[in-house]
Amino acid sequence: MAEVSNKQVIFKDYVSGFPTDDDMNITTSTISLKLPEGSKAVLVKNLYLSCDPYMRTRMTYTTESYVHSFKPGSVIEGYGVAKVLESGHPNFCKGDLVWGITGWEEYSLITLTETLIKIPTTDLPLSYYTGILGMPGMTAYAGFYEICTPKKGEYVYVSSASGAVGQLVGQFAKLLGCYVVGSAGSKEKVDLLKNKFGFDEAFNYKEETDLVACLKRYFPEGIDIYYDNVGGKMLDAVLLNMRVHGRIAACGMISQYNLDKQDGVCNLINIIIKQVRMQGFVVMSYYHLYPKFLEMILVQMKEGKIVYVEDIAEGLENAPQALIGLFSGRNVGKQVVVVAKE
Repeated sequence: MAEVSNKQVIFKDYVSGFPTDDDMNITTSTISLKLPEGSKAVLVKNLYLSCDPYMRTRMTYTTESYVHSFKPGSVIEGYGVAKVLESGHPNFCKGDLVWGITGWEEYSLITLTETLIKIPTTDLPLSYYTGILGMPGMTAYAGFYEICTPKKGEYVYVSSASGAVGQLVGQFAKLLGCYVVGSAGSKEKVDLLKNKFGFDEAFNYKEETDLVACLKRYFPEGIDIYYDNVGGKMLDAVLLNMRVHGRIAACGMISQYNLDKQDGVCNLINIIIKQVRMQGFVVMSYYHLYPKFLEMILVQMKEGKIVYVEDIAEGLENAPQALIGLFSGRNVGKQVVVVAKE
């Protein structure tokens, strides 16, 4: 039975505050490249791994989340792109390319095969299935179209707008004929929003001392749709700037993930006054729409109507730093880790 070395990223223990390199270990074990007899699992070679903000919530012990906490001493897991080496499952064959939940390691034995989706086309970079063609793309699609029910001409604000999800939401809104403003944390990212992604306006939230006044400046008539990736003080400021019958998609709250005591939100009364609908969502509830989304996005990309920016880290040993960088805004675009090139 063939065994090979298997480099892995191990989660050490639950985290308080900002995660650091010391919260993860790089180790090497061995793995058999043969499935156990009668196994329904899938053995894969990992090619690309996705660094996503929600992974920080898995570094804290909780029993109340939609996804379980990482287990200390175990391999970190997350979304990735992989090649099937051997399959005991009828839906997958040797040589298939898949995206879904896998381990942060060179090879993974995946028993929860329901999380895997076959990649139907390879004429685009495979890394895109960690982003625009994978979970972040579906998150942008579901949150914007299904939760926000946008209309042409509406005023749209996107926070963390240069990230994996935000850059797509802004472009979706522009294609629909909306006025779109995004916020990000550096001049480079603000320029990217305006010059590459086509946002009407963008600002660096770190340079704004009064977020309420800032939003009033960009939205003198108020905000119809807020796609929230950050929560906290920004959400509180948005609530004072919403229009009547506005919609808020609560996608993520990255400003809160590393706080021991989370910021309170004081302006919720505006949800009543302005008849605003605010809805949280989890993308897994919308995966049944993936074929519809894929049909739409592939055409838009082919026609040059949608562009996408990735930030690539080379090598599994650099995965911890890539993940940690999300929380200081070090990445520009979708953060991807290259484990191997097919």
